[in-house]
Amino acid sequence: MDTEILWRVALVQVVAVVVLSLLLGLLLPHSFFESLGWLVGPAAWLLCAWATARVVGLPTEPVLVRAVLAGIPSALFVLVGLHWLGAAVGVAVFAYLCALLPRPLASGSP
Repeated sequence: MDTEILWRVALVQVVAVVVLSLLLGLLLPHSFFESLGWLVGPAAWLLCAWATARVVGLPTEPVLVRAVLAGIPSALFVLVGLHWLGAAVGVAVFAYLCALLPRPLASGSP
């Protein structure tokens, strides 16, 4: 496990989730999330994971698969009414799974 990748992924994913959540919360009414949160939440999570992969320099497809896997325990917390605890668990699981990926090669490497 690569602890540097773990912490970088965790930090970038948290920032991405917080920024996108604040932006969506400011732009959309609460009723939108009550009606479509089941769709918007996972889509936003995947968008943040995609951004995290790009910022950290990890391969997109394996990172998105890990985001889906990390979303499963997160969703369980959401179902029992603990949305933000679910997000925290999701970030932790996501960062751990991404830390198991091989370290990306530096640009310009042979």
